[in-house]
Amino acid sequence: MISDGVEDEEKWLAAGITGLQQNAFYMHRALDSNNVRDALKYSAQMLSELRTSRLSPHKYYVLYMRAFDELRKLEMFFKETRCGCSIIDLYELVQHAGNILPRLYLLCTVGSVYIKSKEAPAKDVLKDLVEMCRGIQHPIRGLFLRSYLSQISKDKLPDIGSEYEGDADTVTDAVEFVLQNFIEMNKLWVRMQHQGPAREKERREKERSELRDLVGKNLHVLSQIEGVDLDMYRDTVLPRILEQVVNCKDELAQYYLMDCVIQVFPDEYHLQTLEILLSACPQLQPSVDIKTVLSRLMERLSNYAASSTEVLPEFLQVEAFGKLNNAIGKVIEAQVDMPIAGAVILYSSLLTFTLHVHPDRLDYVDQILGACVKKLSGKGKLDDSRATKQIVALLSAPLEKYKDIETALKLANYPRVMEHLDDGTNKVMAGVIIQSIMKNRTHISTVDKVEALFELIKGLIKDSDEKLHDEIDEEDFNEEQNSVACLIQMLYNDDPEEMLKIICTVRKYILTGGPKRLPFTVPPLIFNSLKLVRRLQSQEENAAGEEVAPTPKKIFQILNQTIEALSAVPVPELALRLYLQCAEAANDCDLEPVAYEFFTQAYILYEEEISDSRAQVTAIHLIIGTLQRMHVFGVENRDTLTHKATGYSAKLLKKPDQCRAVYACSHLFWVDDNDSIKDGERVLLCLKRALRIANAAQQMSNATRGSGGSVALFIEILNKYLYFFEKGNSEISVSAIQGLFELITTEMQSENMTPDPAADAFFASTLRYIQFQKQKGGALGEKYEPIKA
Repeated sequence: MISDGVEDEEKWLAAGITGLQQNAFYMHRALDSNNVRDALKYSAQMLSELRTSRLSPHKYYVLYMRAFDELRKLEMFFKETRCGCSIIDLYELVQHAGNILPRLYLLCTVGSVYIKSKEAPAKDVLKDLVEMCRGIQHPIRGLFLRSYLSQISKDKLPDIGSEYEGDADTVTDAVEFVLQNFIEMNKLWVRMQHQGPAREKERREKERSELRDLVGKNLHVLSQIEGVDLDMYRDTVLPRILEQVVNCKDELAQYYLMDCVIQVFPDEYHLQTLEILLSACPQLQPSVDIKTVLSRLMERLSNYAASSTEVLPEFLQVEAFGKLNNAIGKVIEAQVDMPIAGAVILYSSLLTFTLHVHPDRLDYVDQILGACVKKLSGKGKLDDSRATKQIVALLSAPLEKYKDIETALKLANYPRVMEHLDDGTNKVMAGVIIQSIMKNRTHISTVDKVEALFELIKGLIKDSDEKLHDEIDEEDFNEEQNSVACLIQMLYNDDPEEMLKIICTVRKYILTGGPKRLPFTVPPLIFNSLKLVRRLQSQEENAAGEEVAPTPKKIFQILNQTIEALSAVPVPELALRLYLQCAEAANDCDLEPVAYEFFTQAYILYEEEISDSRAQVTAIHLIIGTLQRMHVFGVENRDTLTHKATGYSAKLLKKPDQCRAVYACSHLFWVDDNDSIKDGERVLLCLKRALRIANAAQQMSNATRGSGGSVALFIEILNKYLYFFEKGNSEISVSAIQGLFELITTEMQSENMTPDPAADAFFASTLRYIQFQKQKGGALGEKYEPIKA
């Protein structure tokens, strides 16, 4: 059925165009022969095609434009030649056309020439034309007729500086003509909704939407009249337009025309007539999308304020904020069914306006947030995605403007708005806050601000009760917690006492975050605390005996308790690393008991919690590396810890891992910059033990695989021998090194040897190094000379 209707409409349009073209042909022929009467006759017949009611507005427009082009040619003819007929007679003559629609089109065409001739005041002709057009009350035909009238008259209005301005013709007449035409067109446009059966209402509304520009062009013409100054706009133009908008009581018309007024007239006019414009808003139909209208108005005013600082006093003079705030309150009160998202959009637009015009008035910003809280009160957590998205935009605006979270923290209603966000959106907003801090490199420097900030982002640092058992996307969770970790690193205060309070405050929050979050949040807190320890250490060195309130010892106690919390996760490998970091910091502060305690905790974790063989290998090398750098321990404590480390090394599961850990322990007995720790004999014992383990690994390989394993372990041990040989360990003899060379060479030439290119390259590099030292000469070269590689 629909396709049949479209095909019929195409046929009717084609027939209309054919009839129009035929009559246009005869009209042109009459014009060529200067036969005015025939020209008018055929032009009237041509225009009779516009009397159809069968076409949709879109198709009617196609036909209208064909007729419009022909009428322009007729108008040109009347301007250039009168054919012995005065313009007044011509004006009378066209009124003899049989049908009213062709008669009025011809009257408008000749009327345009009449005004151009200046034989009569422009206002009289315009008034006559606008009144005569009332003869067409069919909505579509009437709209296009009045659109034609507007089109041909817009350059002939008695405006300031216009050739048609005179004693009898004023700007007031031009404004009155355009307003009258606008009012009549709007009435026709509104009447369209009542034409036809109710079942076709949706189609009619679509057709009305297509025709809206015909009505809106009148407002554009008004805005282009030079004589419409602020006084005339305020006293005449705007009140008349708004009266028509309110009285038409049509949702589509009210929304479109309010938007038109905002878009076509200058910003400074809107600012000076804000009260008049806003007073119309509560009078509109409840179904009108007034939030969009007001948002666009505030957007224009915001851009106007941002364009120049010189205009800002005007905003203060007219008290723009108060008027807009009051209007929004009335609109929200009047439209009780307005969705939450709509109200938040209004507050968001008002906030953007305020941040542009009154950036220094935090009380205005907080007032807007407070109004938003009032609207949201009793609603609980919002589940409307549009509303929550708008609240995120609302809360993000101050962060983007001030580029400083500390300013946002001064707003009492900021956290109260966030309370209405659902858990997912709350996390999004918390992420936005953290990103703002990171982007602007903001350091949060007081306990009060830290507490306020962590209350804002508590969605990221603590599980809500209702979401406790829900599945959380692992990747998103990790990203969120990494952002919190970055935030903890941004907390800083020059005063150690205040910084310690900040650390304790953060610790209080993160320990409530549950075991899943601790591996992300504890490490940055530990490292931030260690920064404070090192600052205190340098201050103590410079303070010459002055007492510093927060001592490193006190901080280490807090750190010990904090790392213990990780046992609930458990993540023993992470806890062990943190204990070793703290031990190293305690070493720098010369706190032997504290450092020993941290090492003890690390050893307990190793023995009781770390069972995976790979994790054990990593852990023992971390222990050896850290212990090797410790200088604070006395002989007894160091021997105890060293003995434990070598014991752990020898008990690793895999022989190669055992071997590498044992020869790494040799460094515990020989520290280059500490003469008291240079026990060559125990170094040699470690290396020999490593060599025995390597031999055992080789034999096991032969027994299980029938082939010898790699000689890589022997080459690594050889390099350790060479290292200590260079450092002056008298226990490392040339003969021992020579014996190792022969062992490696024999093994590499063995038929059972598994090829290992990496080991071959390592051995070749070692040989080149020895050769290089010999060629280089000096004391070191002389030491290497006896070695026959």
